[in-house]
Amino acid sequence: MTEKTFSPRTEDYIRTALLALMGGALLHALHVPLGWMIGAMLASAYLGWRGVAAVPGLLRPAGLVVLGLGLGQTFTAPVMAAVAASLPAILVGGVASIAAGIAVIPLYRRLAGTDLRTAYYAAIPGGILTMAVLAQRAGANVGAATLSQTLRMATVVLTFPPLIALFAHGARDDAFASVLPPVAWGGLVLLLAGGIAIALLGAKAGLANAAMLAPCLLSMALSGLGWLPSSIPRWMVDLAQVAMGASLGLRLTPQALGGGPRRQALAGLVSALAVSLLLVMLGLLIGWAAGLPPVAVVLGMAPGGMPEMAVTAKALDLAVPLVLGFHLIRTIMCNLLVGPLWRGGIALGLWR
Repeated sequence: MTEKTFSPRTEDYIRTALLALMGGALLHALHVPLGWMIGAMLASAYLGWRGVAAVPGLLRPAGLVVLGLGLGQTFTAPVMAAVAASLPAILVGGVASIAAGIAVIPLYRRLAGTDLRTAYYAAIPGGILTMAVLAQRAGANVGAATLSQTLRMATVVLTFPPLIALFAHGARDDAFASVLPPVAWGGLVLLLAGGIAIALLGAKAGLANAAMLAPCLLSMALSGLGWLPSSIPRWMVDLAQVAMGASLGLRLTPQALGGGPRRQALAGLVSALAVSLLLVMLGLLIGWAAGLPPVAVVLGMAPGGMPEMAVTAKALDLAVPLVLGFHLIRTIMCNLLVGPLWRGGIALGLWR
């Protein structure tokens, strides 16, 4: 009888899954904010640099469906009212995020030695896929823009959660706190099935980041109406973080980053730190002026991904709906305004 062996591809999947779980569990045990996601990301990136990492393509969208449902469930009727009252500040935050990205364009361009069009799409803090698509449509260097956006995302995921945690104590705002129903297995199965179905419909309709946004909107509606059949258990959210982290880690390998020049990588890192600093200051100012919890507003203004920052807010008990609202509005604004702003600036001779 011959010994059963795994093919390299199968071994890579198993190795990545085990190390991602171990890395996430270790950082979680050390009480690192967003530990499950960061640990999985670092483990996946390490294996990716060695050329032995593999993550199923469906893992990230599956994790996004769970996170979308878990985050949307926090929007009970009272919380929705509180978020609606904060809408002016959220809109200002969206405009400020785009403006901060525009402000660091000269810095990125000087360090990267690239053209203005590419610098524009590399510096504005939008989603990785969103900005890559917009850069392609505008005829910019997609590789450079994607490299910058990916490095910004990784930088924010690694720095913001531990820094925010230092100031999170006592920053909880009861106006954004939710009382959730207990876990009911029958209701949970229905909720997950509904989340998957609406995510597929959203993707077919062309909704940006449909895997998260569509289930999140479904969960928000059910929670706001008091019809939520079950809450999402914590362990399921933790596994979704591992899925997200492992998928993000694969984007940090030389192959995934396209082997961009070192000066483009340096420009991406420096501009990420610059825009982060600007948005921290703007977040504190907007939070103070609007009477909102400043730490939560800073997290809402952070130039990271919507799921990553919302999960950080959940882990630190920091007004998840408010943070999610800031990121949701910024995502919509980037999709609607970044392209027209570039074309309008060219027509008016503003971009030189």
